[in-house]
Order: sequence, then structure tokens, then C-alpha cells
Amino acid sequence: MYVKKLSGEIIPYDESSLRGSLQKSGANDEQIETVMEEINKILYDGIPTGLLYEKAFELLRNLRHSYAARYSLKKALRDLGPEGYYFEKWVTKLFQTQGFHAVSGQTLQGEAVKHEIDVVASKDDRLVLCECKFRNDVDAKISVTTPMYFLSRFNDLKNLEFEYFGKVMKPTDGYMVTNAYMTSDSIAFAEKYGIQLISWDYPEKLNIKQLVDDYKFYPVTCLTNLTEDERNILLEKNCILIKDIFSNPLLLDHFKFDEERKKVIFEEVNDLVI
Repeated sequence: MYVKKLSGEIIPYDESSLRGSLQKSGANDEQIETVMEEINKILYDGIPTGLLYEKAFELLRNLRHSYAARYSLKKALRDLGPEGYYFEKWVTKLFQTQGFHAVSGQTLQGEAVKHEIDVVASKDDRLVLCECKFRNDVDAKISVTTPMYFLSRFNDLKNLEFEYFGKVMKPTDGYMVTNAYMTSDSIAFAEKYGIQLISWDYPEKLNIKQLVDDYKFYPVTCLTNLTEDERNILLEKNCILIKDIFSNPLLLDHFKFDEERKKVIFEEVNDLVI
């Protein structure tokens, strides 16, 4: 049995991969078996992976909205586009959650030229310069030229002192964070030259999938009980995380939802945060 990716590539159907994604949704074993049985009913050779995703999402949402929200994480991160501005905000908050002071959208003068730095973060004696690489393509991979280019920019800045968060320091760490995948060459180059990578599935224990689970760091674009327009309005109000709604429910007052709609939304919010 083969499936067709969005890119047009034909690959073998991997039931274990789908089952693993369903397990991360929070559904129990019995519920997962029910979903798999329904998926098996629509399988045919060459079925688009997008159709499989949509069917699994629908089945999970019928069980519990938060299951579908977790399952949709990869798409939800892509929905922080189209240009990646909100992804940079999301990464900034990720640093802050880990005890860093962090700010996005900085311009630093290097020894040769000025550089646009997506996120600057500081903790103890560390000053981190972070490049965010946002991709809309579900199967996108970051090629080796990207960390090569970032290294040249970091090297133009690393010998200079910058004042951030009440301290004057030289950059100590270079990070690249992406919602996409890294090629093996990208990983090898970054490991050789000390660039810290965080991608959808790399490194094994500190990748985006794991960090989101560990810190309950789901973006508001995960919420299945809000329309796309409603989610975009929240992003414009700098409400990037579902946690933001949990800590400040007044953010939803803008929409004038009735009490029943609020109840359903907060049930999903609580499931994803608590």
C-alpha cells in the first residue's frame, strides 16, 4: 500500500507512524483502535496523505476536541504564517518559558554589516542569537546552506558587545529554530560548528514536538473551536499561546461569544494546558 504526499512523492503507507501520531493526541488505546478501523475503511493505493490527515482529524475531534488539537500541531504551527512573524513570537515565548529574557525583531551592527536577528535571548552569562526559519510546506527541509549563512552572520557579531536586559555581553550561542525538518548535512554542519538546532523532529529529546508537550506550548491556531478569522484576531492581539487564554480569559471578550460557546472553548483550553 502506497500513499501520495502533497509534493507528489509516492511512499509506502506507514501504519505505525499514523498510530504514533494518534497516541500523541491523548486518545486511549481503545479510541485509537476505533480511529484506525475507520481509516482502514477508506484506504486505497495512492491515497493522498492530506485525506488521511483530514479523516483522522475529524474522527479525533468527534471523540474530544483536544485530541484533534494535539494531532493538528504541525499544521497549527504552519498557520502561524504566512510570513513567519507569529512563529518568531512563538519562539520568543518558548525561550521565556525556559527562564530566558527574550525579545524578537532586533537589528545588530556587526563588524562588517547590519544583521536582522529574529530573537535575542539572555540567561545567566549567555547571550543567544536565534534565527527562525518558518516554512509553509508540510514536508519542507532546511538545507545546509541555511546554517552556513547563519554561521557567517553569527561570526560577524560574536566578537562585539551588546547590551540586553541590563547586561553587556558578547554573543555566546547561535540557535536556529524551524517548524520544518533538517537535512542530514544541515545537522552535521551545525554539530561541527556549534550551532544549536531545534526542528520539528530534531534533536531527539528537545525537538518542537517534545517541547510543546513538555511546556504545554500549543499555539492558539491549534484550537478547533475557533474559526480561522477568530484565531487570526487573537494573534493580532499578541495572543500566541493557548496558555495566554487560560491565564487571561478576557481575551475572548472581544468576540461576544454566548455562554455555551465559551464553555466549549474553555473546555478545550483546559484540556491542553492542565
